[in-house]
Amino acid sequence: MRQAAALVLKDGSVFLGESIGAAGSSSGEVVFNTAMSGYEEVLTDPSYHRQIVVMTAPEIGSYGITLQDEESFGGPKVAGFIMREYNAPSNHRSKLALDDYLTRSGVCALAGIDTRRLTLHLRTHGAQPGLIQTEPFDIDAMKKQAVALETMNGQNLAAEVTTPSTYTVGREDARRHVVLIDFGAKRNIAHLLATRDCRVSVVPCGSKPDAILALKPDGVMLSNGPGDPSAMSEEIALVRGLLGKVPMFGICLGHQLLGLAVGGKTFKLKFGHRGGNQPVLDTRSKEVAITSQNHGFCVDPASLPEGAVTTHINLSDGTLEGFAVPHLLAKAVQFHPEASPGPHDASVLFDEFVQMMEH
Repeated sequence: MRQAAALVLKDGSVFLGESIGAAGSSSGEVVFNTAMSGYEEVLTDPSYHRQIVVMTAPEIGSYGITLQDEESFGGPKVAGFIMREYNAPSNHRSKLALDDYLTRSGVCALAGIDTRRLTLHLRTHGAQPGLIQTEPFDIDAMKKQAVALETMNGQNLAAEVTTPSTYTVGREDARRHVVLIDFGAKRNIAHLLATRDCRVSVVPCGSKPDAILALKPDGVMLSNGPGDPSAMSEEIALVRGLLGKVPMFGICLGHQLLGLAVGGKTFKLKFGHRGGNQPVLDTRSKEVAITSQNHGFCVDPASLPEGAVTTHINLSDGTLEGFAVPHLLAKAVQFHPEASPGPHDASVLFDEFVQMMEH
């Protein structure tokens, strides 16, 4: 029989369930993801650092864990994981059951939670900090702890998940050389660049512009990552120091940092965009792509300077999903064209980046 466990939100809301991961307690911003599959990629996405992720799909765990699908080195990056119903694996590719994976990785996880009620609460009241505790627990004590938890605003977290040293992906004799600045990069970004005949040098987010330019890249990729972009003054200065000197493409947090570097502003969304079903309009081609997304902050399009061009818009709420600054050889999208686990509608953006480097 599994241990009982509880989730308490900062506003005092209580949700009871059972532990399927590590015993103990953990805290983080509680957010929800609407993807129907891909929980392993969600667990290992560094953008979820210090977040407790609620999966809205009702059954989780049925295809187990296949370690080659991890999106980062070192296993899960989430602060906690929540689901409605846990299923044991039935998949020939599976090397490990989800509950065993979570336990050995030290991740507190809950099953048996009414995730519909929890998701509706977060949609109504906004993403907010929460605390997970396995038994024995004291709800009144947990409420006092939860009230004191910090929000995501003002938190610079990239340095906690970036690579400690530079490494290379792809062939040494590849046609193009891309520097990927790792603010919390998913592994598939470098992989998709490598499949397009690029050698990728993945560098820490604390790198300096001169050091990056000394690598003689044909282009620079700004990765996804966790935290509040407006708190990342050194990273913004890094991006600003590269503007106009080399073709640049930003994804998710990279999109936000590019927006700030050119003089724009960011704001926090009420509950964010997280899932694999976000419709995005390409304002140039008028085509719609269904995209993978994971972000809680957004660039204010009205704050962008003259010369910046809107390229993508979210069709659900009208927020900015992409922009370009042609005279600075820079473009960025808020969604994840590298997908993992999908959908893959927007992967053509990697081809566009390769074309940018060839002109």
